[in-house]
Amino acid sequence: MKPFLIILFNFIGLGVFAQSYHYEQPETLNDGWESNNIRLLLKDTTILNQLFGQLYQGPNKLHSVLLVNNGKLVLEEYFNGASIDQPHDLRSATKSIRSMLLGIAMEKGFINSIDDSIFKYLEQRPTKNLDIRKEEITIRHLLTMSSGLDCNDWDKKSAGQEDKIYKKKDWVQYTLDLPMINDPGEISTYCSMGAVLLAEIIEQTSGMSIDMFADKYLFEPLRITNYTWGHTSNKEVISAGKRLYLTTRDFAKIGQLVLDKGKWNGKQIVSSEWVELSTTASAEITGMEYGLLWWNIPFTDGEKDIPSVVATGNGGQYLMIYPTLNLLAVFTGGAYNSEEDKLPFMIMNKALLPNLNY
Repeated sequence: MKPFLIILFNFIGLGVFAQSYHYEQPETLNDGWESNNIRLLLKDTTILNQLFGQLYQGPNKLHSVLLVNNGKLVLEEYFNGASIDQPHDLRSATKSIRSMLLGIAMEKGFINSIDDSIFKYLEQRPTKNLDIRKEEITIRHLLTMSSGLDCNDWDKKSAGQEDKIYKKKDWVQYTLDLPMINDPGEISTYCSMGAVLLAEIIEQTSGMSIDMFADKYLFEPLRITNYTWGHTSNKEVISAGKRLYLTTRDFAKIGQLVLDKGKWNGKQIVSSEWVELSTTASAEITGMEYGLLWWNIPFTDGEKDIPSVVATGNGGQYLMIYPTLNLLAVFTGGAYNSEEDKLPFMIMNKALLPNLNY
């Protein structure tokens, strides 16, 4: 995700030119979700009708919108050719799921502590830009993007900027060979390769590829079967570097795990301690609070701030979790490298959150 900016789209004049929209309660399928009527959640459904009438009229680059309240689906809409059973490229929102997988790897005993040096678990070692500080890089530093390596996706001059590394033959070795520009833990800069190293650590310690690990310990318990791992690179990509493609409903299950402190249907999938630790801010990236591969982004209902835990991905992939409201929202989209990917924030802050019946 680029540095967060509040973009006020000339969007919610609502209703004047909006086509007719008729709300339908989400369908109950054999996927673990129950549904409820959103009319129990909103003060005024007129705003909902106007909003989605406008969205369906377009133009926009949204692919899906989903709301879950008190563990039940209350809203589910698809746009621009997207569908309920179509896995969507989550882009960097995959990082937050990697965080969950790291917590599971610790609970299973594959990893002892996030304060261990990464070289306690990685087979590869630096061969260039040798620096004693590299031995001090811990798993926690990768999780908070504070390794100290010259790795900043938002700086095209950075040697570790992700688009540069995608062209390299050995992503892991190239990343370990980057120069150090800060002490570990000193400054956080958005570094996708740190999340790749984390996946590599899970793979090397468990003896399982990241997709097999995720399937066994996370997706199978959540009854997630319709997914793939992939990448936009034309080259062969290591398994640790691939991103997740999930349906909108299955992406929402990850958010429900956070709301239910690691449980799904009463079964503990991820430890509650890890959910609490990983979703609590422990760093800042360009002034935004950051946990362990989760963002804490401020929202508002127009009168008060609403705390959140958010997974984000380029193009408008968002999992927005509001613990104090027992509410979560999922958005997917195709606004890649565009400020239009901020439209979901406008929808939540200006249309939905102020209209909640709390």
